[in-house]
Amino acid sequence: MVIIDRAAMEALIASARANPRRRMHRNLHASYDEPSQRLMIAMEPDSYIRPHRHLADPKPEAFIALKGSLALLTFHDDGAIERITRLGPDEDAVAVDLPAGTWHAVVSLQTGSVFYETKPGPFNPIQAKDMAPWAPDPASDGAAAYLEGLKAAVAEQR
Repeated sequence: MVIIDRAAMEALIASARANPRRRMHRNLHASYDEPSQRLMIAMEPDSYIRPHRHLADPKPEAFIALKGSLALLTFHDDGAIERITRLGPDEDAVAVDLPAGTWHAVVSLQTGSVFYETKPGPFNPIQAKDMAPWAPDPASDGAAAYLEGLKAAVAEQR
């Protein structure tokens, strides 16, 4: 049994803050072969997750906000934002069940944000993600500006 308590979340948040990618995950499943993949992710506002979808190995995903404030953005095939859903204990939504093959990205809106992600297994890391061709690579010069644009779109939605 794994218990997700405040101490576990705070330890993960500390690891995310120390990580150059500004996020950290903790797998709750023992192997990629398990039929249910479950993980807890701490993410800081300056962490950029490139929009992606899971088409090569299409599976739905569920996101549950445990702490802080996040936004799940979905996109049309051309990169235009389709929908923005704010997630968090103090937001209108706390969870999203995302259909397989949907372009999406998660943005942290508050320092110390943590969410729980689950999807069917087994997980094949070679087929894990189809990266959006219209979004910059995280290592590129345009990544920070693109992330700020996503956060601005979330702020405009309010």
